[in-house]
Amino acid sequence: MEGSYTVWMGQPVILRVVAGNLRVPVRGRLLSETSNVLRLRIAENWDVDIFKSMVVAIEQDTPLMMVQ
Repeated sequence: MEGSYTVWMGQPVILRVVAGNLRVPVRGRLLSETSNVLRLRIAENWDVDIFKSMVVAIEQDTPLMMVQ
């Protein structure tokens, strides 16, 4: 199913998620999308489903390298 998150599939992203009075950023890689849910991989082998209604923003996650 093609949806509004198609351009983000497979990319590292930060989802801004709201649950009640709580607003949290969730980092991961978008894996799939259904009509109501996004599947996000937030660790090597930990996939979570997040309701689209809880997502208020999405942005590209740009990893930084620190050099000393």
